[in-house]
Amino acid sequence: MADLRKSVLGLQPKRSGRKKFKLTMETFTFTVKAPKGPILLCLHGGGYSGLTWALFAEEILKVIHCQVKAIDFRGHGNTSTENDYDLSLETLSKDVVDIANNLSEKNANPIILMGHSMGGAVAVEAAYHIKSVLGLCVIDVVEGTALDALSSMQSILRGRPSHFKSLLHAIQWCYKGGQTHNLEAARVSMPGQVVNMKSGELAANECDKIDLQNCGKPPLPKSQKTDDVFKTPNNSKPQDDGPQYTWRIDLSKTEQFWTGWFKGLSQKFLNLRIPKLLLLANIHGLDTTLTVGQMQGKFQMQVLAKSGHAIHEDQPHNVSEIVSGYLVKQKMAEPKSGYVHPNMPSC
Repeated sequence: MADLRKSVLGLQPKRSGRKKFKLTMETFTFTVKAPKGPILLCLHGGGYSGLTWALFAEEILKVIHCQVKAIDFRGHGNTSTENDYDLSLETLSKDVVDIANNLSEKNANPIILMGHSMGGAVAVEAAYHIKSVLGLCVIDVVEGTALDALSSMQSILRGRPSHFKSLLHAIQWCYKGGQTHNLEAARVSMPGQVVNMKSGELAANECDKIDLQNCGKPPLPKSQKTDDVFKTPNNSKPQDDGPQYTWRIDLSKTEQFWTGWFKGLSQKFLNLRIPKLLLLANIHGLDTTLTVGQMQGKFQMQVLAKSGHAIHEDQPHNVSEIVSGYLVKQKMAEPKSGYVHPNMPSC
């Protein structure tokens, strides 16, 4: 898996965070030589893994001095706990606070929390309990629209394939099915979301064993037969014709926690007394509470059109420009040589 990240990013990623926690928490560190500056602690959405931040990390490390660390939540990626399905807001935020405090003990640099979807809700909650937190960025999660969408979430999950014939099929579905609009993001992120049904191994850990070149550049479906595979979920019992992959976590079993993630989120976000940035895929995603708060100048907002839900995967360069520009403007990070402040209007 390390070789996969190196080939994609050309960075020096490493694993950390497994030594001093009772739970086996996986933390990916995307960094460069002699890292300095604030720590961007990135929290993924439900079903994703820390690898969802890989392309964003590659971009932002080019322009500002910072460190990027992305964790795998319990039940996701390589993280293992005694109860992988305890995804309550309280438990997830406590996990994040423990990691942040551990980082603070080793490193005096401040922490910038970044969270996507479920991870955004966790970031807001955790920000109240991390003394070293300096700023917050939430990506495409708003209380009102999130709660409204929960009624159809089980139907959406049932509409996904229950398994994939190969890792390449999983990557193709991720891209053609619209989970991400960026093929490069699909080939980096999807292996962190599925496991081998025979070995139980995370697909990302097997990339070297499969074929790194093909894993990195999957052929797009060319025949009608192949297209049908991705248009119609395959919920039949898989045949024993080679490696089979299924989802790392069954999100349908976590429904009891969904409302708790988002209830009260907007007001909690506004009440935080730190610089805040909200990135949305659609201007119509704002609820009433945030609309009033935005008009009062309580946070900065940016809308990235032509993006899906995973904005940081679809447009890693643009997200990097916005976040780096905001951090530099707020004097939370220093630009690297040759940095040009992006001229992007805020909403």
